[in-house]
Amino acid sequence: CDVSLSEHRNGTLVCHYCGYTRPAVQICPECGSRYILGFRAGTEQIEEQLHRMYPDKKVLRMDADTTRKKESYEQILASFAAGEADVLVGTQMIVKGHDFPAVTLMGILAADMSLSASDYRASERTFQLLTQAAGRAGRGSRPGEVVIQTYQPEHYSIVHAAAQDYDGFYEEEILYRKLLSYPPAAHILAVQIGAAQEEAGAALAKRLSLLAGDLPEGSFLIGPAPASIGKISDVYRFVIYVKSPDYDVLIRVKDRMESWLKGQEDRDGREGRSRTVQFDFDPMNPF
Repeated sequence: CDVSLSEHRNGTLVCHYCGYTRPAVQICPECGSRYILGFRAGTEQIEEQLHRMYPDKKVLRMDADTTRKKESYEQILASFAAGEADVLVGTQMIVKGHDFPAVTLMGILAADMSLSASDYRASERTFQLLTQAAGRAGRGSRPGEVVIQTYQPEHYSIVHAAAQDYDGFYEEEILYRKLLSYPPAAHILAVQIGAAQEEAGAALAKRLSLLAGDLPEGSFLIGPAPASIGKISDVYRFVIYVKSPDYDVLIRVKDRMESWLKGQEDRDGREGRSRTVQFDFDPMNPF
């Protein structure tokens, strides 16, 4: 897969898309240097640091690794809610609607990391996450405090989240959506192409983009281009976006592409079926 590997405490590098693992490298594969230093800021490392700083405190960790077993997710939450631990460290999954009346302090690390995602909803997702996280503290009789660590304290999504100001965030965000023709100001058709051969995938993406035809004023074609993650499990991925304020324009583009693909599949047989094309209107997640 065309993604970086995550280092785990047992000395392995893991791909969280396909499950591929390999030993952590001791020698740089590019230059051969033995001077390699990893940047460690995952949940495992934070848990270790908390144990060193507060050895008398019970710490629980909730992430993709600790919740793999059946019912482990519920067991961790129940244990923390029952007061069997002092600190809960986790990924975004710990902020989704859980009610912990005894929690009075919430810390959010690297709060602006999600702003760098290749997603027009990045600011919205950041505001949503921070607002949800802030809502975990002070739900009982005692007041709560939220500490946000960020390199962009002036960003409007973080400023408004810290102030719990939804209206203020919306007023700024909708301006960008209108300026760049993103939902809800306009609509998007996302077309994802997958192929075992990179050249075949690129050629198919190019052909489909031509089928978009002459778009009316105010409508735009973006791509084709490699997807944000260009390869997963040896499948090369490409993406095309079509933006338009008129939903019917996108429907017609999709129908033209589907009609052409059906003809290709009938002609090419098994070879034609070895490539995949997915259509998504106003996608919630970027390709």
